Amino acid sequence: MIEIKNVTKSYNKESKAVNNISLKINNGEIFGFLGPNGAGKTTTIKMITGILNIDEGEILVDNHSIKKEPLEAKKTFGYVPDNPEMFLKLRGIEYLNFMSDIYEIGESERKNQIEKLSNLFEIKDNLYNKIESYSHGMKQKVAIIGALLHNPNNLIIDEPMTGLDPKASYEFKKIMRDYADNNKTVFFSTHILEVAEKICDRIGIINKGELIFVGTIEEMREKFKENKSLEELFMEITSNDK
Repeated sequence: MIEIKNVTKSYNKESKAVNNISLKINNGEIFGFLGPNGAGKTTTIKMITGILNIDEGEILVDNHSIKKEPLEAKKTFGYVPDNPEMFLKLRGIEYLNFMSDIYEIGESERKNQIEKLSNLFEIKDNLYNKIESYSHGMKQKVAIIGALLHNPNNLIIDEPMTGLDPKASYEFKKIMRDYADNNKTVFFSTHILEVAEKICDRIGIINKGELIFVGTIEEMREKFKENKSLEELFMEITSNDK
């Protein structure tokens, strides 16, 4: 479970990247976080994960404050950033062992997890190559596997489908659904509205740092009294919010 309470973040005095947003993502749901470029999605995710400091407010992950109990909070989630260009000089297997060490995963469990997930995402044959030699999609796969290794209670994912081939995208969506069905939390941002419409239990729309809608797609249609696709509703809502 993730709770965002009256959170604000500013990069300068003139504007707020995130302005006093409050949001609760429950166990057992896939929550899609949507918004135009620069709306505040990645800033919010980086505050949830402790990468950015919170100016005002509080964020709890499984009831642990990311400000006051950062280690306890971080143990509860797996995080996939929007840019997988990291640890490029490591081999894929070295990165996955590094992640296993961080989360204190035993030898037998890590071996099984790495084998299972690298087979699933069809990257096993490349694990002994350096990450810098990987395509963008392969880097994304390794980042996803690293986030899944310790079977976290919460998945926090920023634009997870970018660069993934159709099979990997399909498998990852299945994993996200399995997580939610097992009473875990999936929080992800995406620009691919068709994906959000198909797999999300609820969505939140942020624009110019303001949270302008939270609920199911059916609740959105009811609120705006229009039986349109998520893409059409999203365009209307964000265009009108100027």
